[in-house]
Amino acid sequence: MGQIKDDMMPFLTRKEIDALVTRLARQIEADYEGRDIVFICPLRGSIHLTADLMRKVDLPQQVDFVDVKAVEKGGAIKIVKDISVNIAGKHVLIVEEVIDTGRTLSFLRNRLFASAPASLKIVTLLDKPARRELPIKADYIGKTIDDRYVVGYGMDSEELGRNYPEIYNLKN
Repeated sequence: MGQIKDDMMPFLTRKEIDALVTRLARQIEADYEGRDIVFICPLRGSIHLTADLMRKVDLPQQVDFVDVKAVEKGGAIKIVKDISVNIAGKHVLIVEEVIDTGRTLSFLRNRLFASAPASLKIVTLLDKPARRELPIKADYIGKTIDDRYVVGYGMDSEELGRNYPEIYNLKN
């Protein structure tokens, strides 16, 4: 079985991704200096970014995981696995590898707001505003990209390619 990256072009190298994550970490540290934070990692795509941010952000921190899925394309959204940490009164950061349509992220943000955090912000490695269906914006953006299909560093094509340390996009 071949690698799907064989049919793709390199988009971001490990070094470029590391530089973006480091910049995001420094911004978060500056904004939350002296405070504890809670990273919320939507499964499965955000695990790479969340792990890297956790290692780079030098602040007291917790992490929790949530699994939110669209039941059908353009349809209802459901929580498959909810958070288990009490986020009331805490500074919460949702960590997304890429923001596309914004539908599931908007649902998750509203769900987390209902738990009364002290603050709630969104971190994303890649932002694709051209695909946005709902008016949601990240507070911390690694890189804004055009409408391209990307795979690697947690992003997948039918569950393949998440393990690639680089990010690739389709050849056109």
